[in-house]
Amino acid sequence: MELIAQLTVETGEARVTDLAARLGVSKVTVGKTIQRLVSLGLVRAEKYRSIFLTEEGKQLAEACLARHRLVRDFLIALGVNAEIAEIDAEGIEHHASRETLAAMEAFVSSRN
Repeated sequence: MELIAQLTVETGEARVTDLAARLGVSKVTVGKTIQRLVSLGLVRAEKYRSIFLTEEGKQLAEACLARHRLVRDFLIALGVNAEIAEIDAEGIEHHASRETLAAMEAFVSSRN
């Protein structure tokens, strides 16, 4: 979801080929994931065409991006190198509870 939103901003569209290349997975894997997202009503996709987020998909992608930024900013506030924080945030954000994210947000906010 995050990458579809990012590619759409960067290039005006998200394509299976671009998603597969950025994620380091096969086009088949991306295709299966896209079909699941279509069935959930989060993306629109036509065969051999670009992939676009639905309104619900945009909201979810924005929430995911905000969570990612929060974790990244928290790690940076702890003194982690920005490049490392960006990479680590990708994994951490998917496993942190709401309580942990709220504590991270409070910590980051207190430093501003």
